[in-house]
Amino acid sequence: MTARAAIGAVAADFAELTVASAPQPADGPLGWAGYDAARDRAAERTGERESVVCGVAKVGGREAVLISFEFGFLGGSLGERTGDRLEAAHVRARELSLPVVSLIATGGSRMQEGMRALSQLQRVARQSALTRAARLPQIAVLRDPVTGGGWATLGAGADVILALPSAQIGFAGSRVRPADADPYAYCAEGQLAAGHIDQTVRPDELRPTLERWLSLLTTPAEGPVEPPSALGAAGLPVTGWEAVQRARGIERPRADAYLNAHFEVRAELSGDRCGGVDPGVRCGFGQRAGRTVGYAAQCGTATRPAGFRTAARLIRLADRLGIPVLTLVDTPGAANDAEAERSGAGAAIAECFAAVAEARTPVTSLVMGEGGSGGALALTAPGNTWVTPDSYFSVIAPELAAAILKRGPGQIRATADQLRPRPQDLVELGVVRGIVSTR
Repeated sequence: MTARAAIGAVAADFAELTVASAPQPADGPLGWAGYDAARDRAAERTGERESVVCGVAKVGGREAVLISFEFGFLGGSLGERTGDRLEAAHVRARELSLPVVSLIATGGSRMQEGMRALSQLQRVARQSALTRAARLPQIAVLRDPVTGGGWATLGAGADVILALPSAQIGFAGSRVRPADADPYAYCAEGQLAAGHIDQTVRPDELRPTLERWLSLLTTPAEGPVEPPSALGAAGLPVTGWEAVQRARGIERPRADAYLNAHFEVRAELSGDRCGGVDPGVRCGFGQRAGRTVGYAAQCGTATRPAGFRTAARLIRLADRLGIPVLTLVDTPGAANDAEAERSGAGAAIAECFAAVAEARTPVTSLVMGEGGSGGALALTAPGNTWVTPDSYFSVIAPELAAAILKRGPGQIRATADQLRPRPQDLVELGVVRGIVSTR
């Protein structure tokens, strides 16, 4: 698909930016024999004068700056003139306070321009950072292929990364990677499994998907959000052990039920961008009454390092875009197996604590299941945490507390009472604001 066809597939009313570039010496800065002739052939073949087309367009009802790569022009490679266009696109986005959508298909930096081409990556990274500092969202759509510096700047550096199915994605292109390399690691599905992209999207679904993401990222709710209503049992537990058992009950509503009941529209982020995905943590953005809230929701399993890092990623992105956050807490605790330790459990939990502590945007938390120790506390908002009647929150699970105190199994129930984990206990202790009611 050409650059302009890619734009036409997702947007309307495209107005191209006119970008002036300084003249280059014959055959470019390196005097690479035949470079000018290769550029002329590429221009004749594609109808373009450079490997990228930039402008302002409407995606659905929202304006955005679009950057679209023309792979037919020297493999969509980045040269100095490409850098001129990419910089102009970001400058225009900041002038108009518009999000940036990059439709990427590139083989990397243009070798015929040598280090002058490679240095464009620093230029692109600088412009992306300035756009990020302006609190404007950046969405990347990875076409095929996306390799080299284009992946390592515009692609991997975006806030939300979408990819076409089976697209080749990786820093190393097909001709330079090891001969025995696993091809799955270099495709969209492999990058999704490793936590490096958010979603694969079929071409026919790309326009509505982009429309949804742009709507979500540009319509923040105002002020702290109210916690959802409780969906489970209404009565309060009599004992601490009853509170624990109710929270662990199979029939108790989980995160998906709360998210579906609370939001009309949702789109999810996936992965921690460090090689990990935790299916037990759902992060994304949802709309309620037409306004956007970010969410990070534990799904009742032990939270793995990737889950904490993904939650921190969500909170920081929402904070930068001025979107309030809702966290749903439900975990027996942080994963404590050897693999979790090798993956940096302590550092990941610390990162999540820091993201909540540093957030300027309001964070609201609802404990709607198990509140297991620091693994649960890392996702809760100091001073703005609520609980459901069928939840508990405890410094440690009663079974583990009894083991540490060298108490037998028969003393677990009494230990649970001593820990005072019931919703009403938490209110009395002043660690939560209140108990939410059922609808």
